[in-house]
Amino acid sequence: MTQLVEAMAALLELADIQGTVLRNRPMPYFGSYLMFTIHDASDARMLLERLVPHVTSAADWDDPPENAWINVVFTHSGLAKLVADSAVLDAFPPEFRQGMAARAGYLGDVGQSSPENWDLPHGGNGFDIGLLVMAGSLVLKEAKLALGQSALQGIAGVQLIKQLDVGVPPTLREHFGFTDGISRPFIEGQGGAPFPGQDIVKPGEFVLGYENELGITAALEAPKALWRNGTFIAIRKIWQDVSNFRGFLRANGSGMDGGEEFLAAKMMGRWRSGAPLALTPDRDDLELAKDPQRNNDFKYHAADPDGKRTPVGSHIRRVNPRDALKESLTDIRLHRVLRRGFSYGPSLPAGATTDDGIDRGIVLALINANPGRQFEFVQAQWINDGDFVSQGARTDPIVGRRDKADDYQFPARPVRKRVAGLPEFTAVRGGEHVFLPSLTGLRWLANQPS
Repeated sequence: MTQLVEAMAALLELADIQGTVLRNRPMPYFGSYLMFTIHDASDARMLLERLVPHVTSAADWDDPPENAWINVVFTHSGLAKLVADSAVLDAFPPEFRQGMAARAGYLGDVGQSSPENWDLPHGGNGFDIGLLVMAGSLVLKEAKLALGQSALQGIAGVQLIKQLDVGVPPTLREHFGFTDGISRPFIEGQGGAPFPGQDIVKPGEFVLGYENELGITAALEAPKALWRNGTFIAIRKIWQDVSNFRGFLRANGSGMDGGEEFLAAKMMGRWRSGAPLALTPDRDDLELAKDPQRNNDFKYHAADPDGKRTPVGSHIRRVNPRDALKESLTDIRLHRVLRRGFSYGPSLPAGATTDDGIDRGIVLALINANPGRQFEFVQAQWINDGDFVSQGARTDPIVGRRDKADDYQFPARPVRKRVAGLPEFTAVRGGEHVFLPSLTGLRWLANQPS
């Protein structure tokens, strides 16, 4: 196994790939999303020249300087201000060129999730270039932010329009109380070794320039220096209605064996500790939850085809069906994403079921080399449509839209359980497809003629 992993690692140009693509972050950590508008392309190129030496690569990640890092992304509008050749811009995927706001209908971003309600900038209203700053402590994060501010000195043509502070708290739990960031695919060539139960996926699903699960090289019809070793990230700011979620669990879980924690687990597919229902269906298991050698080592097709342990409509089984669809025409390896979750806003006090009016939620960074068949497919077909698991119009019980259906059902003793009147526990407050170039790509952009 060690020789195989080392051979795979040699395939990826780790020193050219921005580190956030392949590497896990230390837990907990602190970060900021900084979004800028480009008023002057020459100033933007100067900023890139100053920033490139400080961008952390995947090769640096095992020992990142001071446990803190910076990565750089662009919207389509940002690239258009730096790249004069329209043919180069046209080579990018339509989802990226159109922008996420324009694709709201397909994605199910309707009602309170409609772009007219977004408060996070996107490519259609000023967001051109972004910095992702992360660190293992607030002190280290501030040091990286100071570095970015220094790079901006004397550059009037790039304007900061939004800073959103995010992170993973010491509890490692998001605002609904679930431990976050447990499951993710293992990418061939990333280094290290996969955990038991972890899918091994071709690197071209997440990094351009390498073989993907279709057996072809993920590529763009544009200069290779721009796109090779780069990728796309679907950024989503998701507001969480924590008080409503707690109130719903209390009102509907009280009459069930196991109470509201049982209902929460049946909706998510894991107990709030992170222990999977697939391995411990009747009670939480804190030791299992903490063990990465066991907590992701399960499948559905043979062990739980009817969802008696992990309901077929639960959140984790929708976003990653594992082997449950092996007899269908769907190849789940074509629809995997790398998910990074970051909480924002203070926690609602424990036990509170009344909203305090403070904005809180999660920012998702979903890494994929093909936005259409990866993030957008999962969002539109698996989260917001239940046909693929014989759930009809029912959507994801945690993050799904509710204008199609507002009930959820699952097998339970002695009879099937059904809860109706699910509110929208979340709402999209911003989103965009962004391009994350390689370090070579950043230099290529910095050297484009005026």
